[in-house]
Amino acid sequence: MNVQRTDEPTQALIVTRNGGPEVLEVTQRDVGPPGPGELLVRVTAAGVNFIDVYRREGTYPMPTPFVAGDEGAGRVEAVGSQVSGVAVGDLVAWARCPGSAAGLVIVEADKTVPVPAGVPAETAAAAMFQGLTAHYLVNSSYPVQPGDVVLVHAAAGGVGQLLTQLVKAKGGAVIATVSTEAKAVKARAAGADHVINYSKVTDIAAAVRELTGGVGVAAAYDGVGKNTFDASLDSLRIRGMLVLFGGASGPVPPVDLQRLNSGGSLNVTRPTLAHFVRTREELLHRSEEILGAIAGRTLSVEIGGRYPLAEAARAYQDLEGRRSTGKLLLIP
Repeated sequence: MNVQRTDEPTQALIVTRNGGPEVLEVTQRDVGPPGPGELLVRVTAAGVNFIDVYRREGTYPMPTPFVAGDEGAGRVEAVGSQVSGVAVGDLVAWARCPGSAAGLVIVEADKTVPVPAGVPAETAAAAMFQGLTAHYLVNSSYPVQPGDVVLVHAAAGGVGQLLTQLVKAKGGAVIATVSTEAKAVKARAAGADHVINYSKVTDIAAAVRELTGGVGVAAAYDGVGKNTFDASLDSLRIRGMLVLFGGASGPVPPVDLQRLNSGGSLNVTRPTLAHFVRTREELLHRSEEILGAIAGRTLSVEIGGRYPLAEAARAYQDLEGRRSTGKLLLIP
């Protein structure tokens, strides 16, 4: 086991109980050495994601108290036994590792990926969860084909901007939805062909139909949930696919499946990242494509805000209040 300092205390963002951002507290905790198959990493940046909100609120139950965060990047401080191919000092990134919002974290080595040269640690942290999500959405949930027109909700957000870029790279066209004119600028910069500002448009589906000559879209990528589900479903072409990958506005109520028949033999899927990186090989494949595209400057990641751990509540308020664009990061 290649060990540097492993006994120093570190700051960590703690969810003290289920509730809003006010339940978050920063405390000191001790971090021991990594066990077999683990790495000790000094975190450069941790991602701010809605999955953190779902866990904090209790939608995804976890016993409290627990350390917040699920994603990050940083330098390896120590390598546990049974780990090969990783050395102290290497820059690694990860997603789906609960407890990431801390100065020092222990993560499973098989859940980390190497960060290629030319990709800063903060960018890698910003790209993991949302980049892997965007990758499986356009390649697996609904594989975009050249000429497809798709609907991307919240297109100025972190996933939305990446989704738009990946759809365009595959030869598709994007109809984006946003809530402000400032966000419309972001969506267009990411490559959106059309932008619908739903603060000004009362019927999103009608606007989509008009833009597609009455046909509808091949797929709707919807991470908003309750507030957009009906519009997404009504925007689909015959045999179109609604990919519901999140619920930023709340869970979708039960749906009468007859709507799928009457809407044109429609399809609905509710994917989650864990099922698309089930193996080490799949994780590496998706991360290499995303981080490689960033290194090659064919994919850009916007970091919309950086917050110290002490201001984590404000970061989540900005995320949940839809006051942000791009990716928000916590900087231990």
